[in-house]
Amino acid sequence: MWTIIQEKFKNHPAQEKVIRLLLERGFQIKPPGRVVSGGIEIPHTQIANEIEVDRRVVDATCETISKNEKLMQIFQNVRTIPFLREVAPLLGLGVIVISPDNAARKGLLGAVATAVSEHGITIRQAVSDDPYLTENPQLTIITEGKASGDLLDSLTRIKGVKSVTVS
Repeated sequence: MWTIIQEKFKNHPAQEKVIRLLLERGFQIKPPGRVVSGGIEIPHTQIANEIEVDRRVVDATCETISKNEKLMQIFQNVRTIPFLREVAPLLGLGVIVISPDNAARKGLLGAVATAVSEHGITIRQAVSDDPYLTENPQLTIITEGKASGDLLDSLTRIKGVKSVTVS
């Protein structure tokens, strides 16, 4: 997916900023180039203000997407999820944030999930940042209980884990 997007917008860095925001927020594009989140339309001026580009850049990006069948398939079907990281402590849930040494390493999520499970903790949510969209991608695990010191030791020993933060 990302190679298709990069190829189309490689000579348009401002439009690439728009693309990144759309994907990070899970915003969809609906004909004729409207940006939506579910049934709520997001004005192009608000998107432009958020990423500090001219509104016409957002217009042009949405128009380009609308005219490309593959891009429309992507942007009509992208979805947002409720990410519990910031509210987890308020809900009595634990938060474990893993910073990998290489976000493209295979098996990291599986190894982390196994370690958490072996310590008797239930995972409520696991969210991995896309290394193409995020400069310093992280793996965030929301748990039913708080992580023990033993679990933290286990997590730091997993190949590919650079650091572990718990809250």
